[in-house]
Amino acid sequence: MNKKPLIALKGISKTFGKVAANKNIHLDIYGGEIHALLGENGAGKSTLISVISGVYMPDGGTIEWNGEKVNFTSPKEAMKYGVGTIYQHFKLVEAMTARENILLGQKGKIFRNDNKVDKDIKTIIETYALDVDLDKYVMDMSVGERQNLEILKVLYRGAKLLILDEPTTVFTPKETEKLFKIMRKMKEQGCALIFISHKMDEVMEICDKITILRKGETVKTLDKTGTNPKELTEAMVGRAVDLSIEKVECTREEKLLNVDNLVVLNEEKAEAVKSISFEIRAGEVFGIAGIAGSGQKELCEAIAGIASVKSGSIVFEGENLVGKNPREFVKRGISMSFIPEDRLGMGLVGSMDMVDNMLLKTYYSEKGFLINRKPVAEKAKALKGTLDIKTPSIHYPIKYLSGGNIQKILLGRELSSNPKLLIMAYPVRGLDINTCFIIYNLINEAKSKGTAVLFIGEDLDVLMQLCDRIMVMCDGSSSGIISSEDATREKLGLMMVGADE
Repeated sequence: MNKKPLIALKGISKTFGKVAANKNIHLDIYGGEIHALLGENGAGKSTLISVISGVYMPDGGTIEWNGEKVNFTSPKEAMKYGVGTIYQHFKLVEAMTARENILLGQKGKIFRNDNKVDKDIKTIIETYALDVDLDKYVMDMSVGERQNLEILKVLYRGAKLLILDEPTTVFTPKETEKLFKIMRKMKEQGCALIFISHKMDEVMEICDKITILRKGETVKTLDKTGTNPKELTEAMVGRAVDLSIEKVECTREEKLLNVDNLVVLNEEKAEAVKSISFEIRAGEVFGIAGIAGSGQKELCEAIAGIASVKSGSIVFEGENLVGKNPREFVKRGISMSFIPEDRLGMGLVGSMDMVDNMLLKTYYSEKGFLINRKPVAEKAKALKGTLDIKTPSIHYPIKYLSGGNIQKILLGRELSSNPKLLIMAYPVRGLDINTCFIIYNLINEAKSKGTAVLFIGEDLDVLMQLCDRIMVMCDGSSSGIISSEDATREKLGLMMVGADE
């Protein structure tokens, strides 16, 4: 490892209005090193990445690249030095091939030598063991293939420092394993990597060093070999934390939801859910596992009255919900809450504050023209404290908050109505570990009151610990339903790809 850091951040500060997102941050990243960046939601990770990537100019402090002071005035300027960032939402053009995406926006490539370009790209593919078909269209690629393409794209443009923001969020264990092989290969080649993840087991497996951020400041940097998840979590939160999911046994027998031979269409009118059947009892957490895009989203939306049902039935407390919409659910007193995958697109309104977003839930059941906002404001204040939502005020537009804090508002609103059926699509995605456990405890509280929970998750360990039974989806169909006691990561992984054991 080089003695001189590839990039050194000294006293970096960045403020947005009254909110200090980064305060006097110090961070050294070396070549040949995988460096984790950990912190709660709102700890300043996203802002810091944006500063390193040239999206934001810091208000204070300096950045040094190989010992020389630099100013990244734009992402293009940062890339010129060798900073490549892979965001959670890929920056790819779906209607183009892998090759076209790699060359998009590259100067001097109009009169290019295609053979030389392909040779250069294929050398990178071989060097880093990347699985990319250059002639394949992005729209036909899996999530793992798209991420490989993003990595290839920045490496082709000369990246020496690669920032990976929550890269394994929707990955299967096998895809995560492949990514880690690529990361280790990059490390061997002398690249520096910044790895941002809320999955502590992955941090402990892949990283060399770990820097903790708390409330916009660097708390400490530790060697992976000299620490453990408990110490890291306590450093993130600033206090002792219990990291165990307490399993609440399901003792009730009454069936609340019965889904029979359900076929659901997606936006392109193709079958996204194919003849799926299952039932959920009161007080049961029913988990759903599967590779992203296997029909989980459409299944949730069909039960919630949003997606188009082609055939089959969805019976809730003896009433078939097919053909009814969410507004009718409210009018008919159907006690259901839905936490969608798309937080701001479907769940909340970004330009509104916490109070108005909480009012949305009861708007259609309010009588008269005047709405009493006072009790809702009190509920919002209580929610802010319970879930530790980091916002300047309950009257602050939520679009300016971090993704994790937005998710907390949505979760809090839906849980506060004490529904009989709670549908949750990736409810802890993007949340820090402490908040995840707060959510798991809230689910168990709802479960103990008799709430039936449909929980779609991506962390197989959490599914096995939290759920009573797990249904695995593969390409729109059910690969089977398994009790959590009989489930293993290996079994679930094989079911996710439709393979027999």
